[in-house]
Amino acid sequence: MSQPYSVEDLLYLMQRLRDPEHGCPWDLKQDFASIVPHTLEEAYEVADAIERRDWPHLEDELGDLLFQVIFYAQLGKEQQSFDFSSVVDQLVRKLVRRHPHVFPDGELRTPPGTVILSDEQINANWEAIKREERQEKASLGVLDDVPLGLPALTRAEKLQKRAAQVGFDWPQALQVLDKIEEEIAELREAIHAGKPEAILDEMGDLLFAQVNLARHAGVKSETALRSTNQKFERRFHYIEQQVASSGKGWDSYSLEELDKFWDEAKQQGL
Repeated sequence: MSQPYSVEDLLYLMQRLRDPEHGCPWDLKQDFASIVPHTLEEAYEVADAIERRDWPHLEDELGDLLFQVIFYAQLGKEQQSFDFSSVVDQLVRKLVRRHPHVFPDGELRTPPGTVILSDEQINANWEAIKREERQEKASLGVLDDVPLGLPALTRAEKLQKRAAQVGFDWPQALQVLDKIEEEIAELREAIHAGKPEAILDEMGDLLFAQVNLARHAGVKSETALRSTNQKFERRFHYIEQQVASSGKGWDSYSLEELDKFWDEAKQQGL
């Protein structure tokens, strides 16, 4: 069996792909912006493999995601902005700094100590250190560095979490439920008025409030919705099977009849 390839081999492969004379034409055409859609796709494929507990496939998807980092690092090296080594160096320094309970003297190789903290203390320290880092970078606003490119549900959660750090938050989940009911009433009013712009605005407010409730309940809204999407697919697939086995077309069934199939799927634990 041949010697396993290393990270150094992967970096060399990336250099070959971007070689101006002998590289891959597709890879040579890429820049930071053009790779972003592929990076997002690979990240979601990693999440999908984890949700399906497909561990052999996860190994492959993690490799694809790692390649995205290698690609960005090569582009940074070509622009003399940064390279893979500097990315790793900055990452290690940041993680050592953010884990004082593991590295109390701020040194990576120091033997482990005996500091024991609760999850709440660790999270509080983490957020406090991140706030200090933001203050050191520049006089940013509380929300200024929440990435615009995040999925909307995830970004809403981060915006709310960041605002909560300075005290702008509902104290209790039940208050968020009251807000949701208020938003539903406003959305109902907008629908009755037939105003598309108002409907869009109120729908956004309702979704934002629901994300807030999920955060208060300790639930990741993105994860919850992905789970529900999968559940919907399972149950709808059952309906498809029943329609197909009947030999009749979809237009032969009323919504009430299709809903009975849906209830059967629920009873079967789908």
